[in-house]
Amino acid sequence: MSGRKDFLSQPAPENYVAGLGRGATGFTTRSDLGPAREGPTPEQIQEALAKRAALLGTAPPTAYGASTRGEKGGKAEKEEDDNDDRYQDPENETGLFAYGQYDREDDEADQVYQAVDEKMDKRRKARREARERQEMEEYESKNPKIQQQFADLKRSLASVSDEDWANIPEVGDLTGKNRRARQNLRQRFYAVPDSVIANARDSTGFDTTISDDGAESHVPRGENADGTITNFADIGAARDKVLQVRLDQAAEGSSGDVASGSASSIDPKGYLTSLTKSEMKAGEVEIGDIKRVRTLLESVTKTNPKHSPGWIAIARLEEIAGRIGAARNYIARGCELCPKSEDVWLENIRLNDNHNAKIIAANAIKNNDRSTRLWIEAMKLESDARAKKNVLRQAILHVPQSVTIWKEAVNLEENPDDARLLLAKATEMIPLSVELWLALARLETPENAQKVLNAARKAVPTSRDIWIAAARLQEQMGTAHKVNVMKRAVQSLARDSAMPKREEWIVEAEKCEEEDAVLTCNAIIRETLGWGLDEDDDRKDIWMEDAKGSISRGKYETARAIYAYALRVFVNKKSIWLAAADLERNHGTKESLWQLLEKGVEACPQSEDLWMQLAKEKWQAGEIDNTRRVLGRAFNQNPNNEDIWLAAVKLEADTDQIEQARELLSTARREAGTDRVWIKSVAYERQLGNKDHALDLVNQGLQLYPKADKLWMLKGQIYESVGQLQQAREAYGTGVRACPKSVPLWLLASRLEEKAGVVVKARSVLDRARLAVPKNAELWTESVRVERRANNISQAKALMSKALQEVPNSGLLWSESIWHLEPRTHRKPRSLEAIKKVDNDPILFVTVARIFWGERRLEKAMTWFEKAIVANSDLGDVWAWYYKFLLQHGTDEKREDVLTKCIATEPKHGEIWQTVSKDPANAHKTTEEILKITLSRLE
Repeated sequence: MSGRKDFLSQPAPENYVAGLGRGATGFTTRSDLGPAREGPTPEQIQEALAKRAALLGTAPPTAYGASTRGEKGGKAEKEEDDNDDRYQDPENETGLFAYGQYDREDDEADQVYQAVDEKMDKRRKARREARERQEMEEYESKNPKIQQQFADLKRSLASVSDEDWANIPEVGDLTGKNRRARQNLRQRFYAVPDSVIANARDSTGFDTTISDDGAESHVPRGENADGTITNFADIGAARDKVLQVRLDQAAEGSSGDVASGSASSIDPKGYLTSLTKSEMKAGEVEIGDIKRVRTLLESVTKTNPKHSPGWIAIARLEEIAGRIGAARNYIARGCELCPKSEDVWLENIRLNDNHNAKIIAANAIKNNDRSTRLWIEAMKLESDARAKKNVLRQAILHVPQSVTIWKEAVNLEENPDDARLLLAKATEMIPLSVELWLALARLETPENAQKVLNAARKAVPTSRDIWIAAARLQEQMGTAHKVNVMKRAVQSLARDSAMPKREEWIVEAEKCEEEDAVLTCNAIIRETLGWGLDEDDDRKDIWMEDAKGSISRGKYETARAIYAYALRVFVNKKSIWLAAADLERNHGTKESLWQLLEKGVEACPQSEDLWMQLAKEKWQAGEIDNTRRVLGRAFNQNPNNEDIWLAAVKLEADTDQIEQARELLSTARREAGTDRVWIKSVAYERQLGNKDHALDLVNQGLQLYPKADKLWMLKGQIYESVGQLQQAREAYGTGVRACPKSVPLWLLASRLEEKAGVVVKARSVLDRARLAVPKNAELWTESVRVERRANNISQAKALMSKALQEVPNSGLLWSESIWHLEPRTHRKPRSLEAIKKVDNDPILFVTVARIFWGERRLEKAMTWFEKAIVANSDLGDVWAWYYKFLLQHGTDEKREDVLTKCIATEPKHGEIWQTVSKDPANAHKTTEEILKITLSRLE
C-alpha cells in the first residue's frame, strides 16, 4: 500500500475558501448576529483571484471589486446591483403603486372576477374531471402497480404446501460477503470422524420399547459415542416450541421492529381486560376532577346568576358526588335567582322528598301559574285521586287552553258521564283540538257521536282525521253503503286546499285496516288513490308499486283495494289481473280467487294465462268437470291455442283418460300443429311405453319441423333407451348439424360417447360444441367433468382455467372448480373470489352454503341456502340441497315449511331436477316425490 493519504485527509490548497466558486463566504444561523466565522477580506479574495488568473494566463476577473475600471465605476455598479428590481419586496411597492389605496370598488371588482373564475371552473369541471379520470385509468392500465402485476403469483402461493414453505431458505446477511469469503479461505477443514457418520446412519432408525402397561411405542433414536440414546421426539417438540416463540415475536413485531424498540407489546388475550381497567381509571379520574368542575360551575353561576342551566348543572354535579344537601341548596338558590324557569323548579322538585316537593311545587306555580309542566308535576305529587282532581281544576282555571291538562283530567274520571261532560267543556274551550273532539265522539252514543263529529267538522274543516272518524262511525252503524263519507271528505278538503297527498291517504287506509275498519280502508283507497295523477302519468305502474308496498308491510286489504281501483281504470290489463290473483292465492280464500279469475277471463278473454290459472285452481280443488268446462270456454275464446290444448291433454292424462288424451293430441296436431304439440305427443307415447309409435311420431314431426332440437333429442333418447347406440349417435349427429346452437343436444351427444366408453370422441364432440356455441358455461363444465370422470385431473384443471377466462361470470363453473378441483383448505378463499366476480348466482350460493355446512357453521349455511332460494326459486336443485340440509340439522316445522313452499313454487329447472322430472318413469309423480328422488341423487 502507498503512503499517500486519502483525499479528505490531505491538507487544503493554499488560499482555499470553501464554497468560493458559488459566492459563499460563510453561513448565518438564527442565533448569530453575523457570520458564524470571519471570512476572508476583500483584499485577500482579490489577491487569490488575481493569482489564479495569472496561473491560468487569463485576465483577472471583476468579481468582488477586481475590475479593470476605476474604483468609481466599481462603486456605481455595486449600487446598481443593490437596486436591482429582482430583489424588490412585493409587499413593499414603490413608484406608481407606492401610495395606492384598496377601496370598496376594488373589493367588488375582485369578487366579480372571482365569481367569474368560479363559474368558468364549474362549467368545465365535469369534463375536466372526466378527462383526468380517463387519463388516470389509462395510465394505471399501462403502468400497473407492483401489487397488481404480481396478483396471479400471489394467488398461486395458496397452493404452496407447508413443507415447501419450511424449505424456503432464509435470507442471509450479505453486507460482509467478501470479508467472510476471505476468512473462509484462511480456515482449516478436517475430516469427519467415522463415529459421527455412524451416529447419523443410526439416527434414522426406531427403537421399539414396551411400557409398564404393555403398550408398544416407537421412538426415533440416535446412539451417541458414549452409548446414550438421543430422543428426537423431544427435540422435535422443543423445536416446535421455539418456532411458536418466534411466531409470537413476529406477531408482536408486526407493527414495528423489535430491534429498533418500536415493536408492539400488547397481550391479545388480556387486551380487553386491560382496556376495561383503563376505562375504570378514566372514570376515577373524572370523579377526581369534581373539584375542578365545581370551581368552573361556581364561576358560571357567579358570573351569570340568571343562567338556569348553570344552577341545574352544579346541582347534578353535587348529586353525583353524593352531596345531596349541597345539591338542594344550589338548586334552591337557582330558584330564587331564576323564578321564571320551569326547568329549575322541576329539578328542585326532583331533588326533594314528597313533602318538600309539594311546597316547592306550590312556590313554582305561584311564579309560573301558566306552566303546564309544573301543574302536571304538582298533580303527580298527590297520592289521592280527589287531590289530583283539585289540582287539575285549578290548573284548568289558570291554563284553560292546555290540551294536556284536559286529557289528564278526563283520564282521572272513572264515570263516563263525568268524562263526557269534561270533554264537552274542553271542546268549548279549545274548539281547534281534533284530539278532544274525537275523544268526545268515542264516549257518545252513535247518534250523538255523529252530531259531535259534525260540530268538529265545522270547527276544524281542514282535518282529515275527523272525516275518517265519521266514515268509521258509519261503518260501525252499518250505513257505510248508504252514505259515502269519504267522497264528501275529498270534496270538502279540496275546497279548503287541505287535501293530503295520495301516499298519506294510503297510510291512513293501512291504519284503518290495523283497527279492522276494512270498509273505511276501501273507501279511502277508492276515493283518493287517483288524486293528483293525470292520464299522462304512468298510473298503472304507480298503483302496482303502491300495492306491492302495502303487501310488503302486511296490509293485504289495502293492497286488495288498490288492485280493485286499478282494475276499474284499466279493466283490460292482464298484468293487474295476474297480480291481484297472486294476492288472493297467497293471502286470500279459494272462493275469492275463483271469483277474481272469473272476472279476469271475462275482462281479458284472450289471455291464456288467466284461463290456465282458473283451470288449474279448479283442477287442484278436485273439480275435474268444472275444469273441463273452463277449458272448453277457453277453446271457444282462443281457438288453436297450444297451451289450452296441452292443458286439456294433461288433464285427461292425469285422470287416466288415455284415449281421450290421444284424441286431443291428434286433434291438436291437425288444428294447432306446432312443434311443441308434436313434442308433447312424442313424450306422451314414450311415457306410455309405445316406443315404436313414439318413433313414428318423432319422424313425422322432424319432417315438419327439422329445426326442433327437442324432437332430435327425443329421437336419440328413445334409441338410447332400447340400446341402439348407433342409431342414437346418428340422431344426435344429425340433430347438432340441424340445430348447431342447441346446447342440450350437444351434451346428450357427448354423454352418449362417454357412456359407450369412447372418451376421445366425447372430447371431440364437446370441442366442436364450444366452437359452435362459444362462451357457454354448460359446455365448458361438461368438458371439465369428462376429464375429471376420466381421472385426468391435471387436464381438468387446465380446462377450468381456460373456461374461467372465457366465462368468468359463471357460477356453475366456479362451483365446479371450488367443489371438485380445489383442496378443502382452499375452498373458502376461492368462494370469496368467486362471489366478487359473480353477482347473485344461486348455484354459487349453494356451494358456499355447503362449505359452511362442512365446517358445522349451520346458521351461516342456512342463510346462504335461503339466499339461493330467493335468488332463483325455480331451481329444483337448490330446494333439494336445502331440504337435505334440513333433514340433518333442521326442525320438523322448518322442514315442513320448506316442503310446502317448494310444492307451491313448483320448480321446473335444475341440472338434476330436470333429469328426474323428465324421466318417463316419473311422469305422474308429485313435486314432493320428485324432490325426494332428486335429493337421493345429490353428490
